[in-house]
Amino acid sequence: MKILHTADWHIGKKLHKHELSQDFSLFIDWLCKLVPERRIDCLLVSGDIFDLANPSSEARSAYYQALVRLSRLHCKIILTGGNHDSPAVLNAPKELLRNLDIHVVGNLPEKADDYLIPLEKDGQLEAVIAALPYLRNPDLRQADEQVDYASRIEAVRAGIARIFEDTATASKRLYPDVTAIAMGHLYAAGASTSESERDIQIGNEASFEAQQFGDYFSYIALGHIHKPQKVNALVPTFYSGSPLPLSFSERSDQKRVLLLDTSSGFKPESIAVPEFRKLKKLKGNLSHLKKDLQHLPAGEPLETLVELELEEENYDPALLTELDRFVNDFDKEGVRVVKHRATFKNRTEGASELFKKGQQLEDLKPLEVFEKRLEKENYDSETQQLLRDAFHQILEESQTTT
Repeated sequence: MKILHTADWHIGKKLHKHELSQDFSLFIDWLCKLVPERRIDCLLVSGDIFDLANPSSEARSAYYQALVRLSRLHCKIILTGGNHDSPAVLNAPKELLRNLDIHVVGNLPEKADDYLIPLEKDGQLEAVIAALPYLRNPDLRQADEQVDYASRIEAVRAGIARIFEDTATASKRLYPDVTAIAMGHLYAAGASTSESERDIQIGNEASFEAQQFGDYFSYIALGHIHKPQKVNALVPTFYSGSPLPLSFSERSDQKRVLLLDTSSGFKPESIAVPEFRKLKKLKGNLSHLKKDLQHLPAGEPLETLVELELEEENYDPALLTELDRFVNDFDKEGVRVVKHRATFKNRTEGASELFKKGQQLEDLKPLEVFEKRLEKENYDSETQQLLRDAFHQILEESQTTT
């Protein structure tokens, strides 16, 4: 049986307010050719189907159109919810989609047999998929009961390990002697991240030690981390990564999907996703930026998106005005500037620390901003930790979808 592992589609994603709907459409076009070419029996999508918990009508339309096209290829589809997804949005049409052999698990069901999905081929049971979605606090009940920060972290880790262990036990009971493959959406310790993932489970500090997945599952198909990578676990465990670059920090990543052929083992084949759009980051003084940008070739098939960073020795407001005017007037087919900023090495005294480093507020994560603010207060270490605990709890609640 051939199983394709992908994740983190983030339908509806905007990159610096620039729509990536065409990128997703081209990816689905490519995927619809790959499935019959490689005779794929099952497609796994490990979370973060949408970029927003309440996706736009355009994003929902793109999702349903993709599922209908893929279902016509006689390929079973299994999708799980991620931390960006609303379980209610994903689960709403699940009964209708099941008639198309599309299985959606938006949140963790109470019964294991509701997320253990058997795979059959030619009338024979070949494997079972443990379709585990992103695990929220109600799934990790003991985490809510802990008061101090360190205890909550340990409770989250223990809760994830418990659910994977319970799932393995249920799989053994319901499907004895059948190959079991697990899906998951979480942050594994040591994974290399990019700028576009949202921190999960206590600001990523409750990173999960992959050894605790155990050795029952033959393969673990992970989502959440956008950079493709292997995880150090007892069984083959991989992040497929996002199929499209979702931030400029991913511009050099080779995007891929992973293909498992259970007849030959569980080391996946990496299949490169074509580069539909180039992301470029240009740095230098104003004359160099103008020259480099004018010589940048037009993107194919989609226009190239560019970040500009002006680097100058001395602060000069006239340069900022000239940079803004140049960007606003820039018009070249196949190339679009989506963001620009300026960094001056010799900034006049009194400028903010962030500006000296060439950072902008939108480039920082909430925790970084909080820590910078905390540094300015003369609190003792115990008070600082209490404030951190409270901030993490507020941040986690604000990012939890229902």
